[in-house]
Amino acid sequence: MGGQAQVVTFALDALFAQGETLASALVLHLSTDEPRVRRALAQLSVEFAGDRYRGHPMTLRHLPIQADGRALPDIQTPHEAECVWSLGREVLATLKQNGQRLHVCIAGGPRLLALTLTTAAMLHCDERDRLWHLYTPRAFIEQARDGAILHAPPEAGVRLIPVPLTPLGVYFPALRSLTQPASFAPPPDDVTRCAAVWARLTDREKDALRMLAEGLRPQEAADALRVTLKTIDTFKTKILAECRIAWELPEGMHLTYHFVREKFGRWIRDW
Repeated sequence: MGGQAQVVTFALDALFAQGETLASALVLHLSTDEPRVRRALAQLSVEFAGDRYRGHPMTLRHLPIQADGRALPDIQTPHEAECVWSLGREVLATLKQNGQRLHVCIAGGPRLLALTLTTAAMLHCDERDRLWHLYTPRAFIEQARDGAILHAPPEAGVRLIPVPLTPLGVYFPALRSLTQPASFAPPPDDVTRCAAVWARLTDREKDALRMLAEGLRPQEAADALRVTLKTIDTFKTKILAECRIAWELPEGMHLTYHFVREKFGRWIRDW
């Protein structure tokens, strides 16, 4: 995603209309230093409020496109292109290692990202997975620009077109093993920021952060810590406020406990 939240919601709506069952969405995006990206992520956070998307249980994760631990505002050099290729390869390989069936939509964002994800999909996807191109009529693109329309009516003509996918990694497993990634490690900047947030929390707030980082939902964290959901929400508000400071995020950007899970999950395990 470059800065257009509707490419995500249009694709999801089309998949649900086809009868697909989806558990989570992972959005790759450019640096949140870009105002359009921040706005798009804020719009998506609202769409996924309460771990639900239009009535469906579903989680949202987002991952910045990075090179050398730095989120990229664009892909401009051969080195950055190589880093993006590595990221796409790692993402797909890790999801497949966890037994996921994937719908990869190559829409929005830099064209080079779509190309690298396509080649990564050829290595790591199998016959169960699907690669999609999101077709949006030109006139409707302008109407929906910048998230002005997040859900297209049927008459708009928005649809997913399957992209033929040759799963080379299935036919030639050696190719896949040669590019098998190591497990994800948080960027160096995130390690520093996680440590800074941790240092500013009380012991009970740290307990709550640990529960959320390990994947528990707020009610589950409340049950595990034997406190009320209201108490967990209070802890969560403090944690996210410290995260805004550490990551220098704008006040208007909506954050949920998914941010804690994404940023602190690996850090907690390695700490």
